[in-house]
Amino acid sequence: MRMATTNVLGKVYETLLCSPGMNEAVKIDVKVSRKAILLLSSVLDRNMNADNPNIKELLELVPAEDITELETFAQDCLKKAGLTELNEKVKSLQAK
Repeated sequence: MRMATTNVLGKVYETLLCSPGMNEAVKIDVKVSRKAILLLSSVLDRNMNADNPNIKELLELVPAEDITELETFAQDCLKKAGLTELNEKVKSLQAK
């Protein structure tokens, strides 16, 4: 049953990615707190490296370039907020 669910999810995701305009760049002008940026980065990082089978299944459906784009976006947000060094220190504490 799990394989059927994965196949359906894969087809839905593939359909969404093929929708017109999905490859167009979108400019988003928002103001976000540093706390939210740090949290977003942490959530993305943890889930990209998770051992959770559901997360792994989803990531297998996502093209590698889309994952790279998302990781780059998170890093850019950290850099613009001046949080890159703090984020690295937090990650090193979590690893211990």
